[in-house]
Amino acid sequence: MGPIKFICAIVTRALFILVALCGVLRVTQVKKDHLCWLLAFLLLPLVVEMIITLRRRKGQDYKWFSPPIFLFLISIIPSMWFLELHHQQNKNNMIQCKKLDSLGLLNRSNGIDEVWSNVCLNDWILALHQILLILLIVGKWILPLGGGVTRDELSQLLLIFVGTAADILEFTSETLNKNDVLVYVILGVWTWSMLQFPLHLSGQEADPGVREDSLLTKHSTDIWNIVQALFIQDGPFLVVRLSVMTYLKVFHQMLVFFSIKNFLVVALNLYRFVIICQDFRTSIGNNARGIP
Repeated sequence: MGPIKFICAIVTRALFILVALCGVLRVTQVKKDHLCWLLAFLLLPLVVEMIITLRRRKGQDYKWFSPPIFLFLISIIPSMWFLELHHQQNKNNMIQCKKLDSLGLLNRSNGIDEVWSNVCLNDWILALHQILLILLIVGKWILPLGGGVTRDELSQLLLIFVGTAADILEFTSETLNKNDVLVYVILGVWTWSMLQFPLHLSGQEADPGVREDSLLTKHSTDIWNIVQALFIQDGPFLVVRLSVMTYLKVFHQMLVFFSIKNFLVVALNLYRFVIICQDFRTSIGNNARGIP
């Protein structure tokens, strides 16, 4: 592995650690409890992984799964939960804060410390969500590729994740901030959706030489994309959004729009699965009759 890839492996993990530490620092500040620094111990597996991977694999990632991205999620998701729950429990008692909406805030403040302490907690949470998603995509892009993953396959994954990130960000910023009742469900579904980022399965093709005598073998990529949409991303998001609209009677433009988007993705993926099954059954029948 060349020096540039080795540096990319180090820089990516360093950014993961830095952002996770910012999350822990913010939790410690808003909770006013130094025991929250114990969350920093969740960074130890990421540090150990970095040392082992750099020494044994020269920073190269694995084929199907990315340990640094998974461990980064483990280190930062608890901090996000603490911040979200603290905001939900205390949003009616929040003191006057400053919106993080322009560079003018920096000009009106006496320094970074004042910005850090006086900016609205909700703005900090949204910023962390945004940074988290951007860093996951950029980190997946610049991490040295594992064996069997081509740049073309990676580019397909990144294009999928860009759209996925937009839906996830809207899911947390529009749905969560207005409701208390489903807060744990929403955070749980958000956490579940984040677990798709360490996987490299969407762009994978069948290994050469493997007989394509089963539906899963022949259409592994398509089936994984369908499973991801139905059970990790659009399916759970659709259920939560419909629950918010029906149970809590909350309606707004973006919530309805993304609900329709989730429904269309689920419906199209179910349709796609039926077509794949029909084509596979037809091809099996043709092969049995000796028809090319």
